[in-house]
Amino acid sequence: MLENLEQLIRDNAQDVIVNNSDVPNEQNEAAIQAASGSIFDTLKNQLSTGNISELATAFNQNSVDAENPMVQQATASFTDKLAGFGINTESAKSIGASLIPMIMAKFINKTNDPNDSTFNVKDVLGKLAGGDDEKFDLNDVMGMFTGGQDNNSPSSAGGGIVDKLKGLFN
Repeated sequence: MLENLEQLIRDNAQDVIVNNSDVPNEQNEAAIQAASGSIFDTLKNQLSTGNISELATAFNQNSVDAENPMVQQATASFTDKLAGFGINTESAKSIGASLIPMIMAKFINKTNDPNDSTFNVKDVLGKLAGGDDEKFDLNDVMGMFTGGQDNNSPSSAGGGIVDKLKGLFN
């Protein structure tokens, strides 16, 4: 999944990163990886903190924009990483605002496109949940909330989490 996400960024980052004089050529690959990592970490954070409804809304509506809290979080994370590479703050903000909303929208569109097998929402969720097989498994998600303990009782998982997860597949 990360490789596909990085490729999606590479395919769309020519003007924003590669041809941008504010990003030194030797930093291009690191900037692409930073964008990918920022998006992945943001989505993983949404899942691990129980903000599953935000994920469900984005994937079910098949769109996100710059005002979406997940996009804002990923953009801020990416901007911070770019600043860490020595890119001035204003340029980093501009790059983040140009790239992250576009990539997240394309990523979500691809997960919902039955004719595009680049990303599968169940596989994405499995990777975000930390499953070894990268397949969506409710036990992987439940383990995030129970500290990896094997709780066979659905009520021991916090109740509302299961209901929130159901919304991902409506």
